[in-house]
Amino acid sequence: MNPPFDQTVVAPSLLAGDFSRLGAEARRVEAAGADWLHLDVMDGHFVDNISFGPAVVAAMKKAVSIPLDVHLMISRPDHYLARFIEAGARSISVHLEAKHEVAATLRATREAGCLAGLAINPGTPLSAALAHLPNIDLLLVMTVNPGFGGQEFIASTMDKVAAAARLRAENGWSYHIEVDGGIKEDTARISREKGANVMVAGTSVFKAGDVAAAIRELRSSPRQT
Repeated sequence: MNPPFDQTVVAPSLLAGDFSRLGAEARRVEAAGADWLHLDVMDGHFVDNISFGPAVVAAMKKAVSIPLDVHLMISRPDHYLARFIEAGARSISVHLEAKHEVAATLRATREAGCLAGLAINPGTPLSAALAHLPNIDLLLVMTVNPGFGGQEFIASTMDKVAAAARLRAENGWSYHIEVDGGIKEDTARISREKGANVMVAGTSVFKAGDVAAAIRELRSSPRQT
């Protein structure tokens, strides 16, 4: 679960899968070479959409053996944290913008043996998260506005990715940098060049004709000349 920062991790987002057969969809991307399975949890309050909760996470824990990367787009992640830990999450990312004591939630996540992730929306400056960067395992930079899949990649978010990578190197911190939203072959390449190493991809994986090829492209798409 802790690859080096120069190793690209592909984490397909189950939100783009067929909800009538989630277990089969999860197994499909695992067989195609996915490193992690990304689970977007939405409560209809923090974002204007509703997806699934701890029961689905627990079901995916039984369905696949790859780590479950849980992204809590919910207004009170602290209140529900224990349920997602019990369900089998290996990493849990909570939003800086949500209503909770961020430091305490991150600490509780680590104390439970999970990787602690901090997510920031496109409109949130990296400076707002600065105090937490020494205490996280994963920085999730949203490259679209959260809530729905299939959106267009926001290129300006790459400034935050580059700054986060620079701060990590300068301070000896040890967090992965994850990007989520509009990630496909070309945007994955751009994200890697700026310092991200975890690629969350929904539509570009689940809707691909050849899922294994799509995952390989996200992991190693060539630099454009």
